[in-house]
Amino acid sequence: MPLPSARATRAPISPLATPEFRLVLTSATILFVELLLIRWIPANVKYVGFFSNFVLMASFLGIGLGIILGRQGVRPVVSPFPLLLLATALLITVAQLNVRVVDGPNELFFGFQHSTSADVNYLVLPLVIVLVTALLASLALPLGPLLRSMPPLRAYAFDIGGSMLGILGFAAMSFLAWPPTAWFAVLGVLLLLQALGTGITAWSSIGGVAMLLVLGTSVLAVGADKDVWSPYYRITGWDRDGQQVSLHPEDGATPWFLSVDGIPHQAMVASDEAAQSDLHRQVYAWFPERRFDQTLIVGAGTGTDTSLALAKGAGHVAAVEIDPGLARIGAAFHPEHVYDDPRVTLTVNDGRAFLRATDQQYDLIVFALTDSLTLVSSTGSLRLESFIFTEEAIAAARDHLAPGGVFVMYNIYREPWLVAKLGRTMEDVFGHAPLVRDVAPGTAVLAAGPAVSALGGSAPPGSSVDPLPDVGEPAPRPATDDWPFPYLRTPAVAPYYLLALGFLLAFALAGVLTAARVTSTPIRRFSPHFFVLGMAFLLLETKSLVSFSLLFGTTWLVNAMSFFAILASVLLAIAVNTRLRPRSPVPFYVGLGISLLVAYLVPPDSLLLEPPELRYAVAAAVAFAPIFFANLVFTYSFRETAAADMAFASNLLGAMAGGALEYLALLTGFRSLLLVVALLYVLAFVLAKRWRLLSDRDLVSEPTIAAVPP
Repeated sequence: MPLPSARATRAPISPLATPEFRLVLTSATILFVELLLIRWIPANVKYVGFFSNFVLMASFLGIGLGIILGRQGVRPVVSPFPLLLLATALLITVAQLNVRVVDGPNELFFGFQHSTSADVNYLVLPLVIVLVTALLASLALPLGPLLRSMPPLRAYAFDIGGSMLGILGFAAMSFLAWPPTAWFAVLGVLLLLQALGTGITAWSSIGGVAMLLVLGTSVLAVGADKDVWSPYYRITGWDRDGQQVSLHPEDGATPWFLSVDGIPHQAMVASDEAAQSDLHRQVYAWFPERRFDQTLIVGAGTGTDTSLALAKGAGHVAAVEIDPGLARIGAAFHPEHVYDDPRVTLTVNDGRAFLRATDQQYDLIVFALTDSLTLVSSTGSLRLESFIFTEEAIAAARDHLAPGGVFVMYNIYREPWLVAKLGRTMEDVFGHAPLVRDVAPGTAVLAAGPAVSALGGSAPPGSSVDPLPDVGEPAPRPATDDWPFPYLRTPAVAPYYLLALGFLLAFALAGVLTAARVTSTPIRRFSPHFFVLGMAFLLLETKSLVSFSLLFGTTWLVNAMSFFAILASVLLAIAVNTRLRPRSPVPFYVGLGISLLVAYLVPPDSLLLEPPELRYAVAAAVAFAPIFFANLVFTYSFRETAAADMAFASNLLGAMAGGALEYLALLTGFRSLLLVVALLYVLAFVLAKRWRLLSDRDLVSEPTIAAVPP
């Protein structure tokens, strides 16, 4: 009797256990965790957020190290990820440590003066970097074998597909304003699916218990049930006695003051109380007889400025607020319910995007306390208000003033040089000196426009004025759309950034050398070609995201859609290289060079076309053409690699180094980054000529992994 064949007796493979599904799931989980950490850690350890892309760079480093450590297909009995996540959750939510960044003479960190945490400057940021690196490394351990279990481009396509799912999932939760408890619950489901694919054991249940403890930690965090999470902030409400209250309307609380990410931010007061504030009332004190019929308020928040404008006789107020969470809280809790008033139109959008989309002329335009305390993305060092204080933004406000109109901005600026910087910018744009009122040290109101020009340099009859502060040298440099850094006095990279970058790069080098030694991976197997491609692409991606933030608004939605579009362009590049199988990458490098030249020569403001559909099409072509050609270059090289895991790891480590180079924008502006990108791609092309010798030597004989160990 013949023996049954192996094919006949082999148990069917569960769809959850196939390499394709596991690769998609692993990539989706990694991207989800990366976004979660980028969003969650700065919301609790605020000043980590001011080191704009350090969590992102640590994530790249961790994934690269995880791929290297997982090269032998060996995985620990118990995954360290849940235990590391538990340790991180306890540190972040219980210890409540914070990084203290002392304002220097040339750079401001809004919100710092409110910190009451211990001074642990040289401990917390390195600790966060180490934890994030370890978290992503433990999660990426199976990624290397999965990448080598199938042809490189096929593996890369599944990896990108999983990353797109991770972005979509986190964007959906941001849209629904889900709290971190829900984020960790979704992460737990993803980890459970991974365990089902590899087989649940008694040892893996330890990870499940750790995840339950993480959920418990997030639930039990002080006041967590009362907070509201917008796409930008952790928003906390306080009553007049300084007690935390719920921001959920159904709980019946009455919040008076809001803090965001632990930093005091704004109050919700009625018009009579707002009229007592020297900041809010100053423009009406300067022009007591004026009725500003059409008023625009950028940074309307929860409605304080809107309530005062209505009380002063405004016929219509266009209230623009970028944060939907703050807008909803204002609509629910403002004592005068101003957002329900028929004279008010509330728009949730970026201020520049709103000005670009409207042709309305306004009697009064107010930039009201527009300091966001948060970054729009993990790349680019852009805050939500970065493009509000540029010369081009103030010119846009000028162009929307009606005859006799007034433009005003006010804030607690804290430094005389910032008041002088904004005042000089307004003078350059409007052609006359602004009205200035020093309400308190570092707190000022500035106004310009036709009504101010008509005064002929005299003080208005309603109130006195002050001169612009004399701040000496160096003269503050005005912010522009290419150099949108209002809180930098002059182009510079602060010493503490250089120190932190030095630590990160030294830690990365030590980590790579250690991982190579542990896995007996010769250093020659790291690919200089893919490393340089990673550096170049991170800088190119940063410049493209900055361009899209300028053109369509610095909102979380624009940022998420831009990332998704970049990943979609990767899939298209994979399809081109798979279907056409070009024999040479030279046409791709030529196309990349031409598209970079066009992007460099075409100024961003020339792309501000109407209607929006035309602007999107033209901007997409200019901003994303280099991205697409760069992906064609990468996928061509990746198609031919004999070691997909090492090529991918080298690329990620290069992206981490590119994150460090991103700080060049603080010195040169973002446009000049394209020159660095072009030089890096020239270097990558040169390295590609010796690519097999430098990265694939001795690897062509390595067999492709046919089955990934569970």
